[in-house]
Amino acid sequence: MTAVLGAFALFCAANVVAALWRVLRGPTAADRLLAPQLFGTTGIAVLLLLAEALGAPSLRDVAVVLALLALVTAAAFALRVAGSSARGEPEP
Repeated sequence: MTAVLGAFALFCAANVVAALWRVLRGPTAADRLLAPQLFGTTGIAVLLLLAEALGAPSLRDVAVVLALLALVTAAAFALRVAGSSARGEPEP
């Protein structure tokens, strides 16, 4: 079972490489925001997989904190984009 969880963790790490590519190539700010959101989601998945594989329940707490930070980041970006579009400014 631990080997399967490790394989899933490696797959999630490969997702981070795809997100890094998107950060560098993203033509809009929204593309650049979705990549860090993918980092957060992937980080949460890796932490949960490692918590199960290693029997370290404290990693679940770290995953919850990371999820809350990702939520706050997405909300802040959405408010910034909504505010700038309401003023007629170009997307950041």
